[in-house]
Amino acid sequence: QMTLDETQTSAQEGRDMEAHDFSKGPLKMISPGVVYRRDDDDATHSHQFHQIEGLVVDKNISMADLKGTLDALCRHVFGADREIRFRPSYFPFTEPSVEVDVSCFNCGGEGCRICKYTGWIEVL
Repeated sequence: QMTLDETQTSAQEGRDMEAHDFSKGPLKMISPGVVYRRDDDDATHSHQFHQIEGLVVDKNISMADLKGTLDALCRHVFGADREIRFRPSYFPFTEPSVEVDVSCFNCGGEGCRICKYTGWIEVL
């Protein structure tokens, strides 16, 4: 039985790190998958969602690399005209951690029912 927020993609990271030959270069991988959790469905939560987990192991990788990657991903998925916002956050399993919001596709950031009148939609 899974615990709350247990993912289906994290195990792939361990397998890839064990199999990777670091003498041939850095490890860069993504692991997309479906995640299930015990959660009551409501307007903004579901017991099932899709997740893309990424891992880079190399020298001189920084939070700036992560931010650039996430910014490019969000603009590709949600539109080049979306504003992207990074908010520092605490998660016990990652450090440092951020949450990422995109400007609302419906109101363009002005505030509406879809974005709970904030102008932003949390995407990760």
